[in-house]
Amino acid sequence: MSTAQARPAHARAILGKELYEQLPNTKVLLVGAGGIGCELLKNIVLVGFGKITLLDLDTIDLSNLNRQFLFRKKDVKQSKALATPFNPNVTLTPIHGNIKEPQYDIPWFQQFDIVLNALDNLDARRHVNKMCMAAQVPLVESGTAGYLGQVQPLLKDRTECFDCIPKPTPKTFPVCTIRSTPSQAIHCIVWSKSYLLGQLFGEDEDAGSELDAAEQQGENAQEIATLRKEAQAFNSVRTALRSTDPEINRDAAKLAFQKVFNADIKNLLVMADMWRSRAPPVPLDFDAILDDTFVLRAEVAPQTASGSKFPAPSANGSGSGLKDQRALSLRDNVELFVASTNRLAARLQSGNETTIAFDKDDEDTLDFVTATSNLRSAAYGIGRQTRWEVKEMAGNIIPAIATTNAIVSGLIVLQALHLLRRNDAGLRNVHLQYKPAVPLSTITLSKPNPGCGVCRDTYSLVQCDPSRALLGDIVKGILGNDHREVSVYEDKRVLSDPDWEDNFERTLESLNVARGNFLTIVDEEGEWNTISVGLSVLPPDHPSDAPPYIMPSQLPQPPKKQKVPAPAPAPITPPRVSKKRSLPIDMDSDVIDLAPTPKRLKMTLNGVARPQESPSKRRRLEEDGVLLVDGPGELADDVIVID
Repeated sequence: MSTAQARPAHARAILGKELYEQLPNTKVLLVGAGGIGCELLKNIVLVGFGKITLLDLDTIDLSNLNRQFLFRKKDVKQSKALATPFNPNVTLTPIHGNIKEPQYDIPWFQQFDIVLNALDNLDARRHVNKMCMAAQVPLVESGTAGYLGQVQPLLKDRTECFDCIPKPTPKTFPVCTIRSTPSQAIHCIVWSKSYLLGQLFGEDEDAGSELDAAEQQGENAQEIATLRKEAQAFNSVRTALRSTDPEINRDAAKLAFQKVFNADIKNLLVMADMWRSRAPPVPLDFDAILDDTFVLRAEVAPQTASGSKFPAPSANGSGSGLKDQRALSLRDNVELFVASTNRLAARLQSGNETTIAFDKDDEDTLDFVTATSNLRSAAYGIGRQTRWEVKEMAGNIIPAIATTNAIVSGLIVLQALHLLRRNDAGLRNVHLQYKPAVPLSTITLSKPNPGCGVCRDTYSLVQCDPSRALLGDIVKGILGNDHREVSVYEDKRVLSDPDWEDNFERTLESLNVARGNFLTIVDEEGEWNTISVGLSVLPPDHPSDAPPYIMPSQLPQPPKKQKVPAPAPAPITPPRVSKKRSLPIDMDSDVIDLAPTPKRLKMTLNGVARPQESPSKRRRLEEDGVLLVDGPGELADDVIVID
């Protein structure tokens, strides 16, 4: 037997002839070609899947090569989807794109037999989940976090979907904490990455809208007024950084430093009320730090033994492995700030880039965020971070482990095979745990959450020309003879409600509704489930004189909402009544008798009262052969008295 014939022999023997022969014609959509995606792509090819569509937006970075084994050094900076080499017997369709683009609509998803998710982005995962629920396509969801991993098969109306259980929202911070009163290293990193980098090298946007929102939320008006002045002062620094005149841009980095770490901090110190309950920041002096004469909080800033400068990274982006782990002194951070600022300014001056955004794999932006966040931390008395620690926090990085990716990708294939077999009994939520004794745990799939706003919707598809189709025609066509009152939404935008139907006479295009969007029709009384209408394009042969839309052959029939029964009230435990008699108190005396309460007396047949023995005492006496009677007259005829 040749190698080509022997390679699939094991898969054929394990899967069985019927399923194995089905795989070459099974159309698979794999979303993501990163850590999990590389392993998963290799697995499904070896198992025997023959028609694979691979979609990924990312490009290959040098740091990917330690765990994404399909790529080589020559592939760096290329598209992950386009750089994958594969078995020529497999039909692989690579797409370098964003899964949320409008052309990937419901009909596009419906061409696949199964979808495998290998994403690390919560928003994209939720989008794929919704599209699979609308297209009625099985989905296998997955994810890893260090040594932990999870695989979850999802089926419309048969299992819970990705959104049935609410996911935690990303951590956010108040704008005034980030901009004026940081107390943690993460505050300084978020400020450097999301605010300062954008102010100096991003789009020239008006910062007033963010501050207006903060003012409406009741944040400190005096702080906000100061922040407005700061935003205006940045214009001169931005101009210097973008100028090609050597006389202007020569000291641009120093000008930015003096503005951000000296003048702005001095402005904040004027507001004495802000620093009553917290330590005030210390303005930094550019020249004094470089001359080693600057004293920070009564201590001389520590100096590194090497006193090394920070040259621009090499073209391939590689650098010293120790560079990321080394603690940086105050002078080191100033030098790194100057070097990274000049490199970023040169990129803008070249005209190849108009704006620069943070990327954890961009050496220049990472150096800039490291230097500025550490300088800000020093000014506010916060511990400084190494370059690697800044990269972890700024990039929200959880270390990726190749072994975890390999295990999870294998579990994905097993669950996909159960779905293709329609073996619902074999489907499981599988968790990879940090427990050596029980590394894998499986959980039976749960039913859909009745309150889920994704999988409990009734989905429908309308093909239309958004430039000609009216909103009212689409809504009335979907409802048919149902004349109940409804509200119409697109995502979070209200397009109409029963008291406001002005938009019914407007085209979808004029409402910014197009292919790939969903119109959500909500019952005003809350009795019926929501209808979600996915929009797609008209077929090329659609007659020009026909209506600019095609309604589904069968109109959606949403079921009535399930009324969740109110939780049963907790049983009320009646108060315990003590059987002990209360202590007798003489009301005519101020003295309470604390003597022990005597035992209750039992009256005998002849009227003689005697203390009542406890049941346990009577039982012990009877076991010893002693018969207790209440009196001499109570002896029965069949009792023999022994002297």
